[in-house]
Amino acid sequence: MTNQLDAVPQLAPVTVVGLGPMGLALAGALLDRGHPTTVWNRTPAKADDVVARGARSAEDIAEAVSASPVVITCLKDYETAHGVLAPATDALRGRVLVNLNSGTPSEAAAAAGWAAERGAAYLDGAIMVPPPLVGDPGAVFLYSGSEDVFDEHRETLASMGAPRFLGADPSLAVLHNTALLGLMYATMNGFLHATALVGSAGVPAVEFADLAVNWFMPAVVVNPTLVEQAADLDASNYPGDLGTMEMNLNALEHIARTCVEQGVHADQARHMVAIAEQAIATGHGGENYLAVFEVFKNAQATPQRRIASRA
Repeated sequence: MTNQLDAVPQLAPVTVVGLGPMGLALAGALLDRGHPTTVWNRTPAKADDVVARGARSAEDIAEAVSASPVVITCLKDYETAHGVLAPATDALRGRVLVNLNSGTPSEAAAAAGWAAERGAAYLDGAIMVPPPLVGDPGAVFLYSGSEDVFDEHRETLASMGAPRFLGADPSLAVLHNTALLGLMYATMNGFLHATALVGSAGVPAVEFADLAVNWFMPAVVVNPTLVEQAADLDASNYPGDLGTMEMNLNALEHIARTCVEQGVHADQARHMVAIAEQAIATGHGGENYLAVFEVFKNAQATPQRRIASRA
């Protein structure tokens, strides 16, 4: 007779390295779906919440990597990931490394080579939703690299969201990510600039957002949550709990570098980098990306070229 406990499927153990807002969301989603989850962060206190929910906090990175067959990194960039994982290279052999860092296609390709040299299977990935949506069945995660590895661990990846495999080239996920983020930032800047323009005549953001989003722009281009966030524009309220301007600058810099690497015109991306840098220089580094609105509203913050009128 089969023991009922033996019949319960055991989900794969997973290690999450990096516990910023996104890393915490990943660890939480894995825990919610029953994966034994080990976590590690350079600041151990950041693990307290997920440890209280059942995660195990490793003492060091080698212990963290050794704890699970699948190791997910969610760090600032590839350079940071290499530095963090360097003391655990022996432990990586025979494991699967899933890199969910931000960067450029050439960095992703180099990371795949780095992992292969250390005997680890590799998937590069990109998270296409904010932290609160991680774990939702519709949350899109992009992956590229070994299709065999992707297929073998699809169930684990699906615990964090809806995994989409893009191809064997490990750079494809980050390339798609930067392309889509570039579209997002350009759209966001267009909305914020337009709102600042009508605001020069005293039109409230709440009033304009309804017209711009619900009539002018289809919902697939400008997210309708901008209507809800418009009140924050009027109040100059830009909480950075889920992502700061400095974090967004990091992503924008990767977009610009990717444009250069891919031989694509990079001026728009560089311009968005400059706008974010200006927002940080004027005191908005710890606020969210909507604080760019303050840059658009305040022309005196940067030298302006006079536009010659036509007769």
